[in-house]
Amino acid sequence: QVHLVESGGGLVQAGGSLRLSCAASERTFSILRMGWFRQAPGKEREFVAGIRWFGGSTDYAESVKDRFTISRDNAKNMVYLQLNSLKPEDTAVYYCAAAPTHGAYYSINDYAYWGQGTQVTVSS
Repeated sequence: QVHLVESGGGLVQAGGSLRLSCAASERTFSILRMGWFRQAPGKEREFVAGIRWFGGSTDYAESVKDRFTISRDNAKNMVYLQLNSLKPEDTAVYYCAAAPTHGAYYSINDYAYWGQGTQVTVSS
C-alpha cells in the first residue's frame, strides 16, 4: 500500500489550469513537510512546491512561482497543487512526497514517502 496517492493530472492546453491532489493513505503523525516534485523525460526530478503539514509556510521553485499554488485542506490529510498558466515545459510526471524531518522544502533526499505520480501534459 502506497503512503501517498496523487490525482488530477491530465492533458491541458497551454495557458490552462489543473489542480493536483495528494491524499495520505496512512496515518500522518510523522509528516512535517509535504512537497510536490516533477520529472520530465531526460531530466532530473525537481522540486516544485512545499508546505508544512501543520501551518502555512510554503516554498516554490522559481520556475513556477506566481503560477502554481500549494495548499493543504482543513483536515490536514490532503495537499493540493493548483497549476495555472501552464506551459508546455511544465509537462512532467508530478509526484507528491512527505518528509518526517525538519529542513528546506526543496531538499529532495529528506522526503521518505512518495506517491506514484500523476502525468501532466501541456499542449501547444
